[in-house]
Amino acid sequence: MGIFLNPGKKAFAEAVRSEIYVDKTGLIQYTNKVLGTTQKCICVSRPRRFGKSIAADMLAAYYGIGCDANDLFQNYSIAKHADYKKHLNNYHVICVDMNSFLYRRDKTTGKAVTPLQAVGLFHTEIIRELKLQFPQSVLEECSDLPAVLAQINEDSGEQFIIIIDEWDSLFREAKQEIEAQEAYMELLRGLFKNAASRKFLKLAYMTGILPIKKYGTESALNNFREFTMIHPGPLSAYVGFTEEEVADLCRRYTMDFEEAKNWYDGYSFQKIAHIYNPNAVVNAMLDGEFQNYWSRTETYESLKNYISMNFDGLKDVIIQLLAGCRCMIDIETFENDMVHFQSKDDVMTVLIHLGYLAYDSAKREVYIPNEEVRSAFVRAIKKCEWNYVIQAIEASDQLLQATWRKDEEAVAKAIDQVHLEHASILKNNDENSLSCVISLAYYHAVNEYRILREMPAGKGYADLIFLPRKHSDKPAMIVELKHNQSAGHALRQIEEQQYAKALTMYQGELLFVGINYDKKSKTHQCLIQSIQKN
Repeated sequence: MGIFLNPGKKAFAEAVRSEIYVDKTGLIQYTNKVLGTTQKCICVSRPRRFGKSIAADMLAAYYGIGCDANDLFQNYSIAKHADYKKHLNNYHVICVDMNSFLYRRDKTTGKAVTPLQAVGLFHTEIIRELKLQFPQSVLEECSDLPAVLAQINEDSGEQFIIIIDEWDSLFREAKQEIEAQEAYMELLRGLFKNAASRKFLKLAYMTGILPIKKYGTESALNNFREFTMIHPGPLSAYVGFTEEEVADLCRRYTMDFEEAKNWYDGYSFQKIAHIYNPNAVVNAMLDGEFQNYWSRTETYESLKNYISMNFDGLKDVIIQLLAGCRCMIDIETFENDMVHFQSKDDVMTVLIHLGYLAYDSAKREVYIPNEEVRSAFVRAIKKCEWNYVIQAIEASDQLLQATWRKDEEAVAKAIDQVHLEHASILKNNDENSLSCVISLAYYHAVNEYRILREMPAGKGYADLIFLPRKHSDKPAMIVELKHNQSAGHALRQIEEQQYAKALTMYQGELLFVGINYDKKSKTHQCLIQSIQKN
């Protein structure tokens, strides 16, 4: 076994033997299905800390010849499938983390290698290990990895599974190094796209944050099937933890599932409705508390740079998203790199791939997925010095206090102020826009409430329902919004449509809050009614 050639099972064994390991071996069933077919080239893009490296280590342990990994898999889902033993430890595997070359230091000078040198190391270090395994096929003077693999295949018929973790790190970390990028792309084409690779390649599995870069209208490696945060397809369940997996962990660690859902749920795909951030869930279970683990990732420092880009309408969209609204975007213009941004939609699209936004493919809308990410946005906004946004967030505590004491005038004035400072996001002057402003004004309500928007209730849909969290002693609230009507009309709708029936398990004080925005006077009116729900 070598460092890159047939690296063995040690890395995956560490994951399996950790205190928390969630069975994702079902992924192997998919890769077994495409082995040696025209669908054998797979590229999986995920945000940091979403389990990409563990999946790569798992595949290396399962397929790699020279080690018996049955002990790691026999108790998991893949072992139940008929072809489990057929492929277990039956192939030569080349497994590479691109960062292992990109962040290398020259042994002679001690200086960091250049990106172009890193590409050279990719060739030479794997060839060195191949020469030890296939001495008759690897000539001393050969320095081209695809050519070496082609010669080995010609001599022995051997085929290879090639796994590249963080495949896109050169494009992300060396954005301006065009020569190195071209050399790297030439290497990847040789490994995965030319006529010789069709013979020596059994399976290609690449992971990264970004999808494969576009050159013009074509992808440089258009024979890859891509599974992204926008289109995860049949691999949706392996993006992160499913709801069932998180519920099981919450039972095991006696943690509040609803809190876990609020903090880490929010990514939703056509095949899987609820996907959770796996790294955050694991940390929360082990620490015994829910908090923001997102800001510990490297991409957090770049978030403020993206949201500060000078594209028309970008800041307004960020504010709407922060308020819990959704926004339509066009994802097709993004060039799959971190350099060529031409519009706010490009920025939104890269934030999807980084995990800071979730994407509803049916509606073509983006939204902030959960409280963990929303708090990361607030921290980034503070660094951007968007003072009027921060002031609105900080004033939300006073708005909540005014609502609880039923001070209708104070509530109306507070919302007037937020409306005045964020008039640009109210350009439609409708109830949807008003909902964004109200949600921003009540930002800190998430500390006391689960906030449900457009929830089926009674005979209709309640605009906003504030349901107290288990630790909270505050009253539940149903907020109905009107535009150019009256606050009284809003209260009557809550009663007539029987919205309170939605709170079937709630007992205690319940506030009905009617809010109306008058376009002519540019002011809000508020009426609050209190009932006791038994």
